[in-house]
Amino acid sequence: MSWQRALACWSLRVSMRPHSAKHALDVGFARKYASRRIWSPRVPKGWRLDIREGSTDAPLRGEWLTPPTNPRATILYLHGGGYYFCSPRSHRAITFGLAERSNARVFSLDYRLAPEHRFPAALDDSVAAYRRLLEDGVSAQSIAIAGDSAGGGLALATLLALRDAGDPLPAAAVVFSPWTDLTSGGESMRTNEGRDPMYHASIFPRVAAQYLGAGDARNPYASPIFGEFEGLPPLLIQVGDTELLLDDSTRVAAKARAAGVRVELEIWRDVPHIFQIWSPFMPEARDALAHAASFIEAATSAPHAHLPPITSIV
Repeated sequence: MSWQRALACWSLRVSMRPHSAKHALDVGFARKYASRRIWSPRVPKGWRLDIREGSTDAPLRGEWLTPPTNPRATILYLHGGGYYFCSPRSHRAITFGLAERSNARVFSLDYRLAPEHRFPAALDDSVAAYRRLLEDGVSAQSIAIAGDSAGGGLALATLLALRDAGDPLPAAAVVFSPWTDLTSGGESMRTNEGRDPMYHASIFPRVAAQYLGAGDARNPYASPIFGEFEGLPPLLIQVGDTELLLDDSTRVAAKARAAGVRVELEIWRDVPHIFQIWSPFMPEARDALAHAASFIEAATSAPHAHLPPITSIV
């Protein structure tokens, strides 16, 4: 394991984890932390960044990153942040990294956040954004949906909602440490308490309540683990073995495979939650994004329904 990974874990344990033990969520602090310029890498040479942030830009309100050459795929990215903080800008290390490695154009959605906009506002926005891509002439087979943490759960919920509505589904989905169970029912919420360098388990019920309002935590569109996975496209899931959300990934992988979905599950050792955001600083993050880009390239090039499922520990 790299020294960069060790430094990232130490930094999070000192700076982030203590805040997650507080009894009340500090929305202002979280949003201020996520707005720091450290998370905003430069636009890759030759690429174009198009920021759409006005109300008239909905449902495609967010950021387009377009390569200098003709892209073969489009990635709809849904950022994490517990549904109440972070933005396309805070997650550029991931979106830029995916775009460069896959030569795909990326749209990072600026979906509405809680507590101002509770469930199902974020889901409504992601479904509307996907449908607009189709309306604009983008073929479903050339689209991959990706997301991390809450955004990873939102990506899976979007697939369920699209399938249930009869919409054409994208070629694949890539999710990093997805939050798929808002009831906090995973065993790793207990077994990894103290091992996770970023969070205490007690924060998750508070964040879930803020997002759900009067909503049901077992609604599959809020907690995809309670959904049915038949008919979904191939999934790539990356998660760390010390994460509180580990079982949110492993249970989804098992359930999706039982439903006939091709799933690649990568469990990375001793990495922090959404470690991919530490790219390009952390070698593990660079490698993970390279794996994700390869998965997207393969899925958007040709169907892979008959390939075997894969689980790997990295």
